[in-house]
Amino acid sequence: MDTKKLRQKILDLAIRGKLVPQDPNDEPASVLLERIKAEKERLIKEGKIKRSKKTAKTSDTPHYENIPFEVPKGWAWTTFGSICKKLTDGSHNPPPKRSNGYTVISAQNIKNGKIIFTDKDRYTDEIGFQKENPRTQITKGDIILGIIGGSIGNVAIYDLSDPVVAQRSISIIDTYVLNIYCFYLLQSTIFQSLFLEKSIGNAQAGIYLGELDKLYIPLPPIREQNRIVSEIKRWFTLIDEIEQGKADLQTTIKQTKSKILDLTIHGKLVPQDPNDEPASELLKRINSKAEITCDNAQYRKIPKNWCACKLVDICSFLSRGKSPKYSEDDKTYPVFAQKCNLKDGGISLEQARFLDPSTINKWNEDYKLQTGDILVNSTGTGTVGRTRLFNTNCLGKYPFVVPDSHVSVVRVVKSICPQYVYAYISSDSIQQYMKENLAGSTNQKELYIGVLENMHIFLPPLAEQQRIVARIEELFSTLDNIQKALEA
Repeated sequence: MDTKKLRQKILDLAIRGKLVPQDPNDEPASVLLERIKAEKERLIKEGKIKRSKKTAKTSDTPHYENIPFEVPKGWAWTTFGSICKKLTDGSHNPPPKRSNGYTVISAQNIKNGKIIFTDKDRYTDEIGFQKENPRTQITKGDIILGIIGGSIGNVAIYDLSDPVVAQRSISIIDTYVLNIYCFYLLQSTIFQSLFLEKSIGNAQAGIYLGELDKLYIPLPPIREQNRIVSEIKRWFTLIDEIEQGKADLQTTIKQTKSKILDLTIHGKLVPQDPNDEPASELLKRINSKAEITCDNAQYRKIPKNWCACKLVDICSFLSRGKSPKYSEDDKTYPVFAQKCNLKDGGISLEQARFLDPSTINKWNEDYKLQTGDILVNSTGTGTVGRTRLFNTNCLGKYPFVVPDSHVSVVRVVKSICPQYVYAYISSDSIQQYMKENLAGSTNQKELYIGVLENMHIFLPPLAEQQRIVARIEELFSTLDNIQKALEA
């Protein structure tokens, strides 16, 4: 279920008068508009507000042509400006920056329909506040609308009591109708599209207040506005519950995968078969010089027929990549970098850079990635330790790919299942081991190759490795199908 589309559908029905039934006893919106017009005239006469250039020349309730859609009886099309008590923007000359005081809010503070203060906010002092506040006077219940840059159309209700100063990236709006109805109205697809359509500028597009003022809006009777708002809230609460359920299920999927890998490395995912050739015998054939143990003090006792060894003992190639010389023109030979290990899983060469073809001879065959290679990001805070299993299917049109110096390659011998080793290294225990053994500064952590070489690995018999891999693939496939269903 696409809950984002569902929210937009509900808003679309709401602004078209199709979300709740109409009541013929409701006072028509046209009467409401006349009352708002009379109130504005009173305030103008009292000198509390100024008559806009628009209202000086034309009626506040003109006849609209080419309206986007028909609205129910009792509704009216009007301009946004005609229902506004306040329609202004923030300061064009921001007050002096201070380390504390009054928060200076901008469009960056609008997050998911709410005003969120952050540790990156600006502040100003009493003088700055008193200079800017008389014009905007942001109060609880005002609508805050992003009108500049990538935040155009982001909207929230200011539901806080803290006095603040506004930057020019936002518009501050208060109406004679229900602000919460207008809040939902402005979030609808049709008005979000209008914002983008009417924005002006290249490097920093923006919406002029004049465009907001003359924006056509469908206005229901005030009682129907209340019913619409109540129904939207009811539906959105239900959608919130669905989204939370999805998030909880996604967390459970992630935790389940971690548990599967934990059971894997402790020999508890599949039953042991006493007829399997012991892993110690397998290891002797692979590497007669390997130091073989059947227990490791760091972990629980491993199953019978398993053994422990160092990762290097079962590898045919274990190395960091090289620092390449890149070509800006030749796109023949891609270089596997950290960003090719996608954050959300998988491998992609779409953003790879390319080798200078004159340097190909510096890369021997060992560095050309093969199916079954385990790739471990080895530098960079936040990405170090990220592990993926390579398959040459991802090469596409490219003849080969080589790793750069920020990626380590773990290539096990033919008698070992690379999928098992990949699962082992991907487990939380081993990821934590790598994290605890990083070196370097805070901003540039390094996973030295020696840490991988000396990593203890619990090795099952080959037949059990194969059973483990098959079981992991079965379980992960089921979980992945659930994940896809959640995202559909």
